[in-house]
Amino acid sequence: MSKRGYAASKKLLTGLIGAPIAHSASPAMHERAAEALGLRGHYQLIEVAGADAAGLRMMLEGVRRLGFAGVNVTYPYKEAVVPLLDALAPGAASMGAVNTVVVGDGRLTGHNTDTTGFARAVAPLLAPSGNAVAVIGAGGVGKAIAFALASLKVADIRIFDSEPARAEKLAGLLAGQGGARVAGSIEDALVGATGLVNGTPVGMLPSRDAPVPAALLRADLWVADAVYSPLITPLLAAAREKGARIMTGRELAIYQAADAFELFTGLAPSTEIMGEAFDAVMAARSAAYQAA
Repeated sequence: MSKRGYAASKKLLTGLIGAPIAHSASPAMHERAAEALGLRGHYQLIEVAGADAAGLRMMLEGVRRLGFAGVNVTYPYKEAVVPLLDALAPGAASMGAVNTVVVGDGRLTGHNTDTTGFARAVAPLLAPSGNAVAVIGAGGVGKAIAFALASLKVADIRIFDSEPARAEKLAGLLAGQGGARVAGSIEDALVGATGLVNGTPVGMLPSRDAPVPAALLRADLWVADAVYSPLITPLLAAAREKGARIMTGRELAIYQAADAFELFTGLAPSTEIMGEAFDAVMAARSAAYQAA
């Protein structure tokens, strides 16, 4: 549906495919953004764990046929959905990962707003004199982060993944976009690094693990985490104790959601309103956690 069509119908159906996603702040952000633009928005959580290709295809066919403007896709399906779509935007095609699927004229087109969102979020942390950034994780989120860093002309990207083949594949995808290399260990990735980004789900509640040992963190290192539940992950808490600058998953969550909303509707949402919705969700969750 066109921008004019959404303005006329006043209805907007979007959603999220992934598991686990009960913690997601996306419904609040998208629905508040829609309300502010005069739309009746509903954002449906579609939580199915362990879906195979046939199961994913069935869900996507439902999205195509049931009036969705589009859906977001999160862990663990950002790469699995790629071959099931009708078309890919250039950025999503380059990295082989999708977090946003737009429905248009009966076709499903994959995009990656994790990349654009993370680029907007991390830009203030980068030094004009040069950057060496360690990226932990080469899955769907890690890919988006690495591509975002490359788009910002970070010349030294060190990729570590517990599955070396995934890190090798990502480094290969980035071969024509600057200096990305595979790190043999987390220690190797952090030697001389100016920044560190966690692109894995390690640290997401109920996990209380950290993807990087606290002993490797330093005060002269900025540390970012894509996880936002909790907002201060074990990694960020340890980094803050070392005196490092930190960036929570808040900005990535807001900016990727805003970019996805615009793709769904053709309308630019207020990131301020989306941020307020995100903060309200996190405050309520924190209060519930403390009460328990």
